Amino acid sequence: MIRMKNYRDLSNTASDVGAGFQFEFYCQCCDFTWRSAFKPHRMGQLTGWLNRLTFLMTDLNKAGKATSAMSMAGGREAHEEAFEAAQAQAQRYFNQCSECRNQACDECWDDERQLCKTCITKQMRPGAGSGAGYGGGYDEGQSGGALACPNCQTPSSGGRFCHECGFDMASTHKSCPGCGSVMPRAARFCTDCGHGF
Repeated sequence: MIRMKNYRDLSNTASDVGAGFQFEFYCQCCDFTWRSAFKPHRMGQLTGWLNRLTFLMTDLNKAGKATSAMSMAGGREAHEEAFEAAQAQAQRYFNQCSECRNQACDECWDDERQLCKTCITKQMRPGAGSGAGYGGGYDEGQSGGALACPNCQTPSSGGRFCHECGFDMASTHKSCPGCGSVMPRAARFCTDCGHGF
């Protein structure tokens, strides 16, 4: 099984009543995400309840510390098991591109070519080498050598925005919705706050 890297760990592994494991996988071509079901971490939850009861009874303080140590020890193994299970489930929703090795959802995937839409778009660009005679419905003669929209692959008829999906084709940067920092358009994460695009 291919170990996918297109994920965010949403787990709460602390000794808390809401302890559990959850992972979100994302398409590396568009904004599609798939989230695994929340898997409770019972030992962490038990430790959370004992820690809350510690304030009521001082004798439980030792029990709370002992349970917390056991929870941390078993938490790593439980986290890894939950992650492996989530990876196995996520494989149904994503395909690995044979060229760039990124993960693409079914909407961004060409099963025949085993390529993601980003790589297909690169091949369609004039002077890309493999783009000449490309059978993907892109005809440089008809479109006057215009590039296709990187978001929906519709051949561009000119202008700043794609006439099909409204994508800003002139922008080279984007703003982080988390902190407002300006990042290159291809950035996967914000370098200031870590927000995932």
